[in-house]
Amino acid sequence: MLLPGFSLLAQACALEPLHVANRLAGARLYTTVTYGLDERAVKSAAELSLSPQGAVGDDAGELDLLFVCAAPSQAGSVPPGLLAWLTRLAGRGIGLGGIAGGTEVLARAGVLDGYRATLPWQSAESFARNHAAVRVTHQLFEIDRDRLTCGGGTAAMDMMMTLIGQHHGQRLAERVSEHFVCERIRMGDEPQHVPLRSRLGHAPQSLIDAVALMESNIEEPLTTHELAEHLGISRRQLERLFKKYLQAVPSRYYLDLRLQQARKLLRETDQAVGDIALQTGFSSGAHFSTAYRNHFGMTPREERLG
Repeated sequence: MLLPGFSLLAQACALEPLHVANRLAGARLYTTVTYGLDERAVKSAAELSLSPQGAVGDDAGELDLLFVCAAPSQAGSVPPGLLAWLTRLAGRGIGLGGIAGGTEVLARAGVLDGYRATLPWQSAESFARNHAAVRVTHQLFEIDRDRLTCGGGTAAMDMMMTLIGQHHGQRLAERVSEHFVCERIRMGDEPQHVPLRSRLGHAPQSLIDAVALMESNIEEPLTTHELAEHLGISRRQLERLFKKYLQAVPSRYYLDLRLQQARKLLRETDQAVGDIALQTGFSSGAHFSTAYRNHFGMTPREERLG
């Protein structure tokens, strides 16, 4: 389902993996249909238009799953007829997905209440205020039962390749990934990259500088006292800033950063677990394994095997 101003990149990233899966499998695993608000061509953000094959209100008898692809912030009005149609489709048990601003359209239709959902990070804060019944995350994509959402762009490709793996096996999903020269299929629990200033909003500059210092000193972590000295403030002041704006003590926040980096290295490289432990500031493999298990619910070796 395309709405005016949709991203051609996101639309292609959602559809192309399905067509490639058909070709690699030598069978029609997926049949796709493009919908518009009516029969007229839909203009993208790049001012190129696509002609729909169906329109809002169609019976959609054989439809299994409908994705709404919309501009990153669907701030304009959404036709009531579209919202009513989405509600009817949900009532028939048809799966629904949101790509970029499509997540907001689904939320306005009331079909995301009680579900985990994600959307472009720039819109997440206002979305959460307006849709308290939706469990908003900052992940690349979310697959929660029969609702699928993503942050748009290339995250749509990772979501669809994950879906292909669930439907037809991981090997086919990997072959699709190889076709697009992707190093790997990113997992849904990976966070969207949010610039530091945007993550911390209107936090004081000293807090932003503290987090920047942490991010640039992963291999040899600084103590909270050393961080405070670098910033020219007291340790107590630093701790108060972290508690007020990040709801964490500096040492815990720092540990989370290091463990996220370790997870990235485990998933994206073939480096030895011991080497990754040292690169992320852990003096022993045992300490690394314990901290990792406490944070992610699995050991580093289990993460790699998974």
